Amino acid sequence: MAESTIITGQFVRISQTPASIGERLMALIIDYFLIGLYILSTATLLSELSLPSGFSLFFFLCIVYLPILGYSFLCEMFYHGQSFGKKLINIRVVKVDGSTPSIGSYLLRWILFPIDGPITSGLGLLVVLLNKNNQRLGDLAAGTMVIKEKNYRKIHVSLDEFDYLTQNYNPVYPQSADLSLEQVNVITRTLESSEKDRARRVMALAKKVQELLSITPRDGNQEKFLQTILRDYQYYALEEI
Repeated sequence: MAESTIITGQFVRISQTPASIGERLMALIIDYFLIGLYILSTATLLSELSLPSGFSLFFFLCIVYLPILGYSFLCEMFYHGQSFGKKLINIRVVKVDGSTPSIGSYLLRWILFPIDGPITSGLGLLVVLLNKNNQRLGDLAAGTMVIKEKNYRKIHVSLDEFDYLTQNYNPVYPQSADLSLEQVNVITRTLESSEKDRARRVMALAKKVQELLSITPRDGNQEKFLQTILRDYQYYALEEI
């Protein structure tokens, strides 16, 4: 099964696995079953109350029809990408990059569901079969996908690590994009080291990085230089996702 890869702030690659067609159908069947129970119980309540005809219609529209009409949109918006069926099957709607969808993304998926839903249209099933992330038209339009729940929390936390880089961050050393993942790991381990000769190692490594990338530091603080190199690398790594 296809997987999408995200690079975390610690430069660890984690994969989010798209939910299978079977899992999505099972979640939908559970949702329809719950909706059926809701209709049955509210219809029974309505008949027992013996309300005036005009009020009965208003009651039906407000208490039955509108909640059912907006069921998937409301659930996904308030339960972070999950309906009750998705919760039971352990799948969730996320953005393709693993982040939480906006209200507009949930709304767009909901609007397009009558057109490409797997139960109401063969088109939806065909589109899901033809793309690697098992996305329907609503997902493609909203930039979302449905993934297995097991990786979501880790992905979400990892993306939060990048928040400080996405808000008007300007990289200082563009050459940092040329570093390899192994070289970045060496810098990270050196900065995180608590050994006695840490200061000497930081200074020696900073000089090697400067020679390798042909960089002249903006000040003499070698540790700050390496930290800036890491932040710049993270910035360019995020740009490529």
